[in-house]
Amino acid sequence: MTVSACNHFTILTDDLPATLAFYEEHLNLKAGARPPFTFPGAWLYADGGKGPDPILHIIAGIGKERLVKGVIDHMAFSGKGLAAAVAKLRKHGVAYELRRLPAYETWQLFFFDPNGAKVEIDFDPAEAAPA
Repeated sequence: MTVSACNHFTILTDDLPATLAFYEEHLNLKAGARPPFTFPGAWLYADGGKGPDPILHIIAGIGKERLVKGVIDHMAFSGKGLAAAVAKLRKHGVAYELRRLPAYETWQLFFFDPNGAKVEIDFDPAEAAPA
C-alpha cells in the first residue's frame, strides 16, 4: 500500500464558535457537510467552502485539560496573499513567526489557533515581503 496525499487534520477544541471564526478569518476555511456524528464538531473546507473535500476536522466539547500538544508538531497549508495574511494576524493580535525556507526561499508563516494548534502557511517565494 502507498499513500498519494494528505486527507485531513483533526483538532480538538473547547470553543467551537471561536475555532470556526479563527479558521474562517485566517485561512478562509468554512464549515460544510459533516456526517451526523454523536459528538459536536465541524468539517472545514478550503476555498471559502467551495473545496471538494474537507481538509480540517474539528471535534468540539473537549475539556481544556485535553488540549495538549502531541507528537504532531503542526499542520501546513499552501496559501496566497502573504502581506494580507500578516496584516490580518497583526490586526487580530495573533503572534506569528515569518521566515524563508533555506535554499527554496518559500515564505513560511507560523502561528497558533485558539486551542494551541500550530498552523503553518507556505507562500510562493515570489510574493513580496510584508511591510
